[in-house]
Amino acid sequence: MKTKQIERIIKPGTPHFVGDGFRVHSFIPSAISMQRMDPFLVFDYNSTYNFPVSEIPKGVGVHPHRGFETVTLAYKGRVEHGDSSGGGGIISEGDVQWMTAASGILHKEFHETEWSKKGGEFQMVQLWVNLPAQYKMSNPKYQALENKSIPKVNIDEDKGFVEIVAGEYKGIKGAATTFTPVNMYNAKLKAGGRAEFDFPENFNTAMLVLDGTVKINGTEISTDYFVLFENSGEQIAVEANEDSVVLVLSGQPINEPIAAYGPFVMNTEDEIKQAFRDFQTGKFGYLQD
Repeated sequence: MKTKQIERIIKPGTPHFVGDGFRVHSFIPSAISMQRMDPFLVFDYNSTYNFPVSEIPKGVGVHPHRGFETVTLAYKGRVEHGDSSGGGGIISEGDVQWMTAASGILHKEFHETEWSKKGGEFQMVQLWVNLPAQYKMSNPKYQALENKSIPKVNIDEDKGFVEIVAGEYKGIKGAATTFTPVNMYNAKLKAGGRAEFDFPENFNTAMLVLDGTVKINGTEISTDYFVLFENSGEQIAVEANEDSVVLVLSGQPINEPIAAYGPFVMNTEDEIKQAFRDFQTGKFGYLQD
């Protein structure tokens, strides 16, 4: 098999706030188009940021979604969330929230109340993962993935491990169920640790270094940098120069038309207009702000 070459190394851009609780750098679609990273539509990264003490939790109030899934990975801090389908809970450090909006829900997410009263370092990633046309109007669902339920594969000689959020690694299946082939891992490596990955050459593949400094196929990558790979070759090697955390993404493109506007992602403009009509007439349910 051939090495999967790096196409681009992307420096985090100027951050912006989503609501008042998420200070994010946008890699998709700001730096990379939705079509280029299909099925990954949005990649917002809240790099490590120290939020001050707040008696009123910061976050994002009630908002709608249709046509895709949101995936929130918590690295530092705690988030409390809820949706109009009855899903919700607290996402603690190391946990993952995988929410299938599909036919439509209302959602809200805030810093967890007790964490907000103390403040502290906050680091999270939120992804939007597309759904094929046949599933866009399916029933919403929710997967609460506590860290203890996420399978882990140890790296040789106790040099770290790979958490398998979704997909498969070394024959071990991930915690989440997905509608299309998606691999999502956290590689948590000690200094000198080396993890190797194999993905089909047509899968859209990227990595984000969340902590530390690593060499990816021999190229040094620093904290908060995003790496996009070419759609050729299969093999990737990650070696940690120091204790490091790397988010690994690779997915089979759905290759369907993408019509995206605000919180809705469908296949046609008419479907987007219908989503707005359904939202405005209360078909997404009710959720108290």
